[in-house]
Amino acid sequence: MGIYILVSVLILIACILLILVVLVQNSKGGGLAANFGSTGQIMGVRKTADFLEKATWYLAISLLALSLISILVIPRSSTVVNGTGDTELREKIENMQPVPSNQVPPPEQD
Repeated sequence: MGIYILVSVLILIACILLILVVLVQNSKGGGLAANFGSTGQIMGVRKTADFLEKATWYLAISLLALSLISILVIPRSSTVVNGTGDTELREKIENMQPVPSNQVPPPEQD
């Protein structure tokens, strides 16, 4: 159960980061990349756009991978996995005694 919660939290963090990175991007060259217009910066316009694009791809791939991992770590009941989840109900049905006909009330007639 602990691993499932951890993977779920990681999926939530990846989703939030992916939303933020996509919102920061601007397809027309604006967005965060437009604020770094000087060429003397360590990360220029092109490097910022490349970073945001790579971050988008990495977050999308990590979201896909975490989703696939979550399938493997979903907590399951051992009785359902073994196919014996309904044995209690089956035992109750098999142990039921039929009601004798003299104890069954007669049907009501109109």
